[in-house]
Amino acid sequence: MAGILYLCATPIGNLEDMTFRVLETLKSVDLIAAEDTRNSIKLLNHFEIKTPMTSYHEFNKFEKAETLIAKLKEGLNIALITDAGTPAISDPGEVLVKRAHEEGITVTSLPGCCALITALTLSGLSTRRFSFEGFLPSEKKDRREILDALKSEERTILLYEAPHHLKKTLEELHETLGDRKITLCRELTKKFEEVKVTTLSEVIAFYEANEPKGEYVLVVEGKSREERMAEEAKKFEELSLEDHMERYLNEGLDEKEAMKKVAKDRGISKRDVYRMLLERKN
Repeated sequence: MAGILYLCATPIGNLEDMTFRVLETLKSVDLIAAEDTRNSIKLLNHFEIKTPMTSYHEFNKFEKAETLIAKLKEGLNIALITDAGTPAISDPGEVLVKRAHEEGITVTSLPGCCALITALTLSGLSTRRFSFEGFLPSEKKDRREILDALKSEERTILLYEAPHHLKKTLEELHETLGDRKITLCRELTKKFEEVKVTTLSEVIAFYEANEPKGEYVLVVEGKSREERMAEEAKKFEELSLEDHMERYLNEGLDEKEAMKKVAKDRGISKRDVYRMLLERKN
């Protein structure tokens, strides 16, 4: 019988957020795979957990995953933990989870802390639909592609950012998205936790005078429906009325339906479309 891979969420700051279930699992498994053993040993020592530990991180995630899969196949139960929060969320653990499923190994997740969900609930922005981007890529081309894609994102956007990159990221977001609402969550669950509800322009001005400190989650307002409709109306305004009508007629719509569509696109009445077309014809 193969062992089980346990994904164990650990505190993102406050050690009292550790769940009883995770504590019992970390004590009972055969091995703990940790993103940074030097960091995780402090957590294990605090809770008097003596389980053997091995490193599993970004720079060994592929080869070490095979080693861990082999141990799981031998029947060992393994707990995967990240430096803070839930494994496999913006974390190399996703590689190990994928391989475990491919090998038919049972994977179970022990829920707990997750910085992005904690920040989202604190943000005051829409929580119904959201898009999580993690850390933006450092490579310029990839970074530009993602930022450009976010222009049309209507869901609430969540990003992780380190203090030494924060100013640049805020400026790029402002340049790309305009002056959106943003909630900055810093040092979540820790002593100096801070939640700043503001706008991109205001927070850029703030960090021109103040040095960023701690780890950040950025929660950015998505594009509003009104903004999207205004952009669409502007796009159609650049099209002549005749060409606009022709587009829908070519799609197989009759003149009445095409006129209705054109009116909706331009935010005017069908009667106005008919009148304008008649005037131009005459």
